[in-house]
Order: sequence, then C-alpha cells, then structure tokens
Amino acid sequence: MKSIAVYCGSSAGTDERFRQHATEVGQLFARRHITLVYGGGNVGLMGAVADATMHGGGQAIGVIPGFLKDKEVAHLGLTSLEVVENMHQRKLRMAELAEGFIAMPGGFGTLEELFEVLTWGQLGLHRKPVGLLNVAGFYDALITLLDHMTTQGLLRAENRGQLLVADNIDELLALMQAWQPAHVEKWLTPRRT
Repeated sequence: MKSIAVYCGSSAGTDERFRQHATEVGQLFARRHITLVYGGGNVGLMGAVADATMHGGGQAIGVIPGFLKDKEVAHLGLTSLEVVENMHQRKLRMAELAEGFIAMPGGFGTLEELFEVLTWGQLGLHRKPVGLLNVAGFYDALITLLDHMTTQGLLRAENRGQLLVADNIDELLALMQAWQPAHVEKWLTPRRT
C-alpha cells in the first residue's frame, strides 16, 4: 500500500500512549514511504500523526472542509492540504486517495468514518483493507460489541472479518498487506440469513 487514510481524534485523549502510537504510525509511514491521508488538522492525535510523518521526511495529504479549517486548525505544513465543501466530500476524497484505512483512538467522528468505510466495503464499493489499531485496549468494548452483533445474527461473520485488528502498527500493516477481500453477498432474503 502506498497510501493509507488514518482516522483518529482531533483531541489527544487522556492516555499518553495514544499520542505515542500516533507518533509511531507517522514515523513508520515516513520510513516505509506510505503517504498519510487524513483529516487535515494540526491538533490532537491527527496532528501527531501528521507531524511525525512530515518530520520523518514522509508525505501527508490533508483533506478538510472549509467550515472546520479554523476549528481543527488546518495543518499548513503538509505535502498538500485540500479544502472541500463538506464532510461527505472529505470522506469521499480521503477514500479516493487511500489504498487502505486505519482507525486509531477517537470519538464520534472516528467511529463514523470507520463504519462508513466498513459499510462501503460490505456493499462492494471498495476492496481495500480496513484496520483498527487497538491502542492500550481502547477498542476492546467495540470489538466485543461487533462479536455480539455477529453471534446475534445481525452481522455476518464474513463481514465481521473485514475489520482487521491489532494492538501495534507493524502487526496491523502486515494483516492489511496480506488481506484478500472475500466476496460476500449482502442482499438477504428471509431464507438466506
């Protein structure tokens, strides 16, 4: 993969390990010549990933809606910063630029972006790997919920398998590189559940 979209918080959170992992991700991207695609802010975990990528001599592309440019304090030291009209355009543009997706700790926005690309994959709109970097067990409860959805028959195991999970970036990238998308028929009838 030559480019990966990273979804993460515009806040740093309360656990210093979140920022440490964000820095590690950026440094690794720079070393491996993986272009960072992200939301374009220079604050929180978003800013930490971008700063580490740029300081390591890597490439970082930010995509930010005009109305968030000032709120999230747009990062002006990137390889490029694209300003779009709205959140829908931001997510679509990031998906166009990326060959894979990684979610790190974050809030509502991070979850919304993660689940949208998972849904797009489920519907066959892309065939790109989606990873969850479970820093310090941050996503343990979410992983349990997804497994519960599967056992309750609301999420097919094949679709649950779309989300690749690891607690360190090296392992997650290895999973993403090896991932092969499976064709899963989404449309179900009363007899096919």
